[in-house]
Amino acid sequence: MRISSTAWLALVTATSIGFALGAAQDNVKISPNHIRGAERLIALEWTVSERDSMAEDLGDNVDNYRKLREVSIANGVPPALRFDPLPLGRELPTKRRPLVMGPPKQLELPDTQEKLAFYSVRDLAELIRTRRVTSSELTQMYLERLKRFGPSLECVVTITEDLAMDQAVRADREIAEGKYRGPLHGIPYGAKDLLAVKGYRTTWGAEPYKNQVLEEDATVVKRLEEAGAVLVAKLTLGALAWGDVWYGGKTRNPWDLEQGSSGSSAGSAAATAAGLVAFSIGTETWGSIVSPSTRCGATGLRPTYGRVSRAGAMALSWSMDKIGPICRTVEDCALVFDAIIGPDGIDRTVVDAPFNYAPSVDMRHLRIGHAKRLFDEDYPNRPADAATLATLRELGADLVEVELPDYPVEAMAIILQAEAAAAFDELTRSGEDDLMVRQIRNAWPNVFRASRFIPAVEYIQANRLRYKIIQEMGKLDVDVYVAPSFGGDNLLLTNLTGHPCVVLPNGFDEKGRPGSISFIGGLYDEATLLAVAKAYQDATDFDQQHPPLFQ
Repeated sequence: MRISSTAWLALVTATSIGFALGAAQDNVKISPNHIRGAERLIALEWTVSERDSMAEDLGDNVDNYRKLREVSIANGVPPALRFDPLPLGRELPTKRRPLVMGPPKQLELPDTQEKLAFYSVRDLAELIRTRRVTSSELTQMYLERLKRFGPSLECVVTITEDLAMDQAVRADREIAEGKYRGPLHGIPYGAKDLLAVKGYRTTWGAEPYKNQVLEEDATVVKRLEEAGAVLVAKLTLGALAWGDVWYGGKTRNPWDLEQGSSGSSAGSAAATAAGLVAFSIGTETWGSIVSPSTRCGATGLRPTYGRVSRAGAMALSWSMDKIGPICRTVEDCALVFDAIIGPDGIDRTVVDAPFNYAPSVDMRHLRIGHAKRLFDEDYPNRPADAATLATLRELGADLVEVELPDYPVEAMAIILQAEAAAAFDELTRSGEDDLMVRQIRNAWPNVFRASRFIPAVEYIQANRLRYKIIQEMGKLDVDVYVAPSFGGDNLLLTNLTGHPCVVLPNGFDEKGRPGSISFIGGLYDEATLLAVAKAYQDATDFDQQHPPLFQ
């Protein structure tokens, strides 16, 4: 907040005198006319005497901005203020139970090893555990597919072949010695290239950072290595986590190469859906798991805010960023999530809450809601969504109507914009934002600049409104509710409140491209959320259909 506060004051005075982006202009005197010209930008108006009173203070503030900007602040340094998504009276769960997996489905080896590319993590884990296939064999197969199909999808930043083969050989050795680490042991995966990996570039998808090497491993990468997973690639993201356009191209939808894969976890979703990795890691601030998972027909989990450490990940919005898995099935998301959750002593927003996943659930014993008003609207995926509701009722769900809080949610996007502008303050002031590929209105360079005009008061007021919404969401009397993935303001609203979401395919359009449905769960109750989503997925076959060009 402190950065946003200084930013807005700088911009208010800058409108007429030309140092909005921090250009050095010594001994510039702020006049009442400067203030008058800036008033339109903040929808306020003062009197002549009020402007006269403010002028000297605003000039002092400009001096303070310059002093603050003399201190370089790395992207990974968080604000001293922390967001808490829990409503009043709600406590974190404490009871812990062991994770339960469902039985594997495909136990037979296919006639060609490459057909394993589309097996679920659960099935691959059983084949590896029983030593019917080796991690080295799987890893080599996925590496070959990454090299063959990566260029057409434009989804790969770096293939981590040496690291992958070392990890795979170690996994095979440990499993042969009876040291099985669990269901991710020996499973090849890809990571969104905003997660740091020692010895490899971490480009954040943007030209100014394309040669950046961060000599650390992100906590998520460490946790997956501890689980025995094998990192085969760093996958594309839209530049600085917006869209599917990065410095090397545009990541493609494996179902339609004429279409982008959406973003910002563009490469993670495309590579998973196309069978180039067994699973991947994505991130979401406002739709960056939901959107590409929808476009590519993958299954994604956006966890509760504060579930997974963001240490070693690019910061975009400290109060909204979340890390989660993108997989081919709901249960795969559960297995990956179980490996990456929990505090690490670095990211202080992470809480120590249990994850008591079990694959079976009785819909009759749960309150399942549906956002009826959103389903009643006219939108492209409506027929598939209606069929989803019918399937849930067939499974025993007594769908109850839920009304989401009615507030100007879209206007609250200034929270993300202000935090993102602070995260990349030095990029903006240095002018290196001109190096980024996308320079249109709806791209980060422009948004970072415009966001410096967001008053700190409005940023704080938006967060106060956010608090009210959190309290209202806490009154929803349901265990899970279902909503159109892009219905109304639900996507932004639940990202602001920190609620978890499972997005999964639920049909195809007339061009054979997938659509999706979203399940929203209670805070820190991913276990129930995933079980409900799995019950629906098991009753359909959309997750078993794969893009023809990559089979």
